[in-house]
Amino acid sequence: PAVVLTVRREHLPDHAGQISFPGGQREGDESLLDAALRESEEEVALPPASVRVLGRLTPLYIPPSDFCVHPFVGRTEGAPELHPTDEEVEQVLRVPLAHLLDPATRTTEPRRLGGTDVEVPYYDVAGHTVWGATAMMLAEFLAVVRDAAAPDA
Repeated sequence: PAVVLTVRREHLPDHAGQISFPGGQREGDESLLDAALRESEEEVALPPASVRVLGRLTPLYIPPSDFCVHPFVGRTEGAPELHPTDEEVEQVLRVPLAHLLDPATRTTEPRRLGGTDVEVPYYDVAGHTVWGATAMMLAEFLAVVRDAAAPDA
């Protein structure tokens, strides 16, 4: 199994060059899930019909962009061919889950956020540093995976 991430293009006004999950804003009255599936198809050519949605992660507010992200987790059978399909995505990264679960991949750094001291996660992925909201969503996802794999789960 692998996690799909994208490298955003350098010319973008927001989050240029950063690593992110496929996704974006809702259009019209579409549901959050429909928006996530549409954006994944638009950005990395992932056919919505190939995705089995497993659940959701905690919504996450991102102050710099004044945006609340509603992450969904899904899986596909096999490894569909993915590639950048729009002007926002420079590269598609397919990161093995085993790599992300390796403790050597993750570091943390103390930060003060909203008057609270927190340990902020960072991940080393294919020569890129995953940080910020993407790292926080990834940390939650990996915690769920670890809990599900625990012997007493």
